[in-house]
Amino acid sequence: MRASKRSSVNGLLLACLLLIGLLAVGLYRYRQSRLSPERSASVRKAPEAAGVGGQEAPFPARLELPAVRNGDERIPQRGFTLVYRDDAGQAAWVAYVLTGRQVAAANEPRSNNFRPDQAVAGGTAGDADYEGSGYDRGHLAPAEDLSYSRETMRASFLYSNVSPQLPAFNRGVWRRLEELVRFWATAYDSVFIVTGPVLQEGLRKIGPNHVALPLQFYKVVLRNGADGPRGIGFLLRHEPSSATLRSFVVPIDEVEQATGLDFFPQLPDEIEIRVEKEAAVEQWRWTRK
Repeated sequence: MRASKRSSVNGLLLACLLLIGLLAVGLYRYRQSRLSPERSASVRKAPEAAGVGGQEAPFPARLELPAVRNGDERIPQRGFTLVYRDDAGQAAWVAYVLTGRQVAAANEPRSNNFRPDQAVAGGTAGDADYEGSGYDRGHLAPAEDLSYSRETMRASFLYSNVSPQLPAFNRGVWRRLEELVRFWATAYDSVFIVTGPVLQEGLRKIGPNHVALPLQFYKVVLRNGADGPRGIGFLLRHEPSSATLRSFVVPIDEVEQATGLDFFPQLPDEIEIRVEKEAAVEQWRWTRK
């Protein structure tokens, strides 16, 4: 009698465990079925969604980087990604995401430790290229944009992120544009930036590494909001200017024509066409009021 009762209890426990297992499987399948295909894909691809230069990005991975041309190599650094032009002694472009949170956390002091970038296989420019040249070592990704951590601040002083700039340009209109972009990162939570010199044939060069002296510089900014992606381009002559920043606004298409770059090749065609042809200054905030 006692053996029979123990057998019944064991059978009941086994049945309960089996029922709990079936319920757990059913709950898991139900939750999976509630995921949309897009959400399921984002879950599977989460490791690929890291931002440019190892940052957390508000846009899909690889969407923002310009197309790579033959012979170009993307070089990731802490806080930004670049393509370096050996024949010009500087980057063709530097790209990075800047968030309002990073702007708010910007308290790392300037390192001022300019040094060659060891990640560039053929080597970069160095101190000897700029000493006595009369040109500033102008940041492409600004040190202040990257001052939210010691590592990114240090990376900002790599010569791969430097281009020769006239002091009155670097400390004047170029700085004003950098400050505007930081304001946009706060106003829109995050922005994506591509910036660099306009490199063309026949430019004068300085230093033992033959660093080209650009005649123009550009910035391209992309933001994403309730109204979808919006883009804006700036094309500045390499000279001092007190003109309003709005006067330098151009369609991104025009920057592409000047540089030969393709900025947002992975956007859907209809969105890319709209984003790159617009130069709508009224769609962007220009003051803090």
